[in-house]
Amino acid sequence: MNYHINPASWYSVFAVPCELVDKHLKLAGAVQLKVLLWALRHNDQPINDEAIATALHIQRADVSDAMLYWQECGLLIEQNEDEYIPTAPTSHLTAAQAESPAVPAAVPPAAPKPPVKMLSRPQKADNAFVARRMLESDEIRFLMEEAQQILGRLINNGESATLLMLHDDYGLPVDVIIMLIQYAVGIGKGNLRYIEKVAINWADEEIFTHEQAEAKLRLLDERQQAWHTVEQALSIERRSPTQREIEYANRWVTEWKFPAELLHEAYERCVDQTGKVNLRYINKILENWQQKGVRSLEQARQEQTEKAAQQPQKQVTYDIDSFEKSGVFDDLTWR
Repeated sequence: MNYHINPASWYSVFAVPCELVDKHLKLAGAVQLKVLLWALRHNDQPINDEAIATALHIQRADVSDAMLYWQECGLLIEQNEDEYIPTAPTSHLTAAQAESPAVPAAVPPAAPKPPVKMLSRPQKADNAFVARRMLESDEIRFLMEEAQQILGRLINNGESATLLMLHDDYGLPVDVIIMLIQYAVGIGKGNLRYIEKVAINWADEEIFTHEQAEAKLRLLDERQQAWHTVEQALSIERRSPTQREIEYANRWVTEWKFPAELLHEAYERCVDQTGKVNLRYINKILENWQQKGVRSLEQARQEQTEKAAQQPQKQVTYDIDSFEKSGVFDDLTWR
């Protein structure tokens, strides 16, 4: 079935940049499109976040994110109070005027820009679009095939859409995505949900090159090894650590460079004093050793001995007369 615009609608129109449809329509989210269309419709008036939020019943923070996105794309320009920027015409056009093509002004070629990061979560492509991208791009087809090879299984349509989104919308190159998949499989987390979460974090950190990805993976590997050392020294059952535990392990092993025997000594003192494993308590012990330069088990035990010697000893005295007068023997029968 074919469609056409109702001719009556052409009696009241406003201008829409071709760039919106040609470059951004498939990438922008619903909120971003609503905000921009409202701004284009009211381009002859002062535009601000509060007015758009009220008119569209959208949270003001979401409007601000959308406006920032269009600024980064170059479609919106922030206007100073004393600056005049001519607006596009929003006059009522006849059907003939609307249908007549406009002659674009000559514009010098713009310098290439880095990938634009999406400020709100983009929508994943449907199966037809993913298939078309694989036919159009050898690089995308290689990404899908290599992902299946590394994961050791066929990936479904949703997973293919996720990988395409990480490349097209978040700007991660194919080799960086493949490196991340290899890392995830290596640590036993070869599922697309985990890969997607980490990949989005990488995009936020602007990890867009092979060298940056290698540096990030080295850091992650160091932290994983540090946690493994702490896990053994503290007799912790194998499990996925929390972010706080990873930070503690990285500090103790990578930054302070404590050996496993000192970690175990701190663990034993913590359990003796508190009756349980308390990482904050262990951290205080290790922080004290770090400040005093304790680097061996012998130094730690010597430091404990010296500390005990400096504490005053309590003298125990016994008052036999008061003890007898208390009557504790009255109910005893001696045989």
